[in-house]
Amino acid sequence: MSFDTLGLSDKVLAAVKASGYTEPTPIQAEAIPHVMQRRDVLGIAQTGTGKTASFTLPMLSLLEKGRARARMPRTLILEPTRELAAQVEENLNRYSENQKLNVALLIGGTSFEDQFKKLDRGVDILIATPGRLLDCFERGKILMTGVEVMVIDEADRMLDMGFIPDIERICKMVPFTRQTLFFSATMPPEIEGLANKFLQNPVQVTVAKASSTSETITQHAVACEFEDYEKRAKLRELIEGAADLKNGIIFCNRKRDVATVYRSLDRHGYSCGALHGDMDQTSRTATLNGFRDNKISLLVASDVAARGLDIPDVSHVFNFDVPVNAEDYVHRIGRTGRAGREGVAYMIVVPTEQKGFDAIESLIGQKIEWLDDTAVEWDAKAGKRGRGKSPRKKADDRPAKSTSQPKQADPAPKNHNERDEAPKKSAKRGRKSYHEQSDLEYSDTDHAFGGDEHIPAFLR
Repeated sequence: MSFDTLGLSDKVLAAVKASGYTEPTPIQAEAIPHVMQRRDVLGIAQTGTGKTASFTLPMLSLLEKGRARARMPRTLILEPTRELAAQVEENLNRYSENQKLNVALLIGGTSFEDQFKKLDRGVDILIATPGRLLDCFERGKILMTGVEVMVIDEADRMLDMGFIPDIERICKMVPFTRQTLFFSATMPPEIEGLANKFLQNPVQVTVAKASSTSETITQHAVACEFEDYEKRAKLRELIEGAADLKNGIIFCNRKRDVATVYRSLDRHGYSCGALHGDMDQTSRTATLNGFRDNKISLLVASDVAARGLDIPDVSHVFNFDVPVNAEDYVHRIGRTGRAGREGVAYMIVVPTEQKGFDAIESLIGQKIEWLDDTAVEWDAKAGKRGRGKSPRKKADDRPAKSTSQPKQADPAPKNHNERDEAPKKSAKRGRKSYHEQSDLEYSDTDHAFGGDEHIPAFLR
């Protein structure tokens, strides 16, 4: 099958051929004809299967007739993250090079004024994150009554980020007669309920079992001890031993761990960068572009980078932690093995993570092979201790009690004059006096978050 049989316009077909694509992916072949017929579509497919083009290409064809009005976008695409929204804008600009359509990006971390100016000129396609869109609507800068097509992309990620109430509010703001396109890689009950509520007689397009992983990805679980320094050493061991490592993404559950792992790899001489939600947009974009351009070999990231980002040739994915949500594992390893390429995914597992590991195997419906056939010895008491406490040492491992005599008290207390001659300490506990402080204590280079200190010097 070719794109010529899908009913796309001649201008869009010319742009597709100029981009080097000849055959549609399964999700594109099934979804595009229904979108061209203005049917509501519920699409379920693995990451890396071309979901973005399955709604952008027919949307461009449908928008060739008509004209945008000030502050009234004709189509709306909702994305969960800024990076994913910017990526969709890039794809639309490439495919619409033969058309005179206005595309606007409405995301946080950028100037309101520049975005308002684009809205005032009239927008055919508006790509937005839910928070910024509602902010602009409440300021009276945008009207939603002209929306003909609405796309909700990465719906399961919207659920994880807590955007579902915002999505429900936005759906009530747009006309009831709009066409709705709904795409997700997994289908939890909450997402299914949302689809049933806002889609009218939708066509369900499923090209793979929900929550399945690509067959082109080789998956390994790696047993490790509990302590973080041991996990960082294991990570470096995996990186050094990885075959055909071109580049890789290292996923951490917490932003604090992103900063720690980045500094550790940087200190050991690896070419790496960091990406997490507390970085400003300029730093995030610079780091992501550096990774895409192969200026950075390793990208340490939180789950902000796990959904939808199209970095086509990532050879390896390393999970520094077992994901809190099993669905996140599917999206994390989906960054590799895209478009039919081969990929490798590792997951470091400690004895206290049996519950999360079992949930992942149950979700994907397969067993994950242990590296070197060395499985972790599960901790039976996991979950009964406080968070962050390491397993207690066995009795044999504890240091022996001291058998020495107790220390005798001082023969006599110091006199009053001796006490007065001693240097005065700060009144607050643990704080040095003014004269004892050094300039180094005011440095924030080791702060857990921050922004541009996570970017290698040659990218600043």
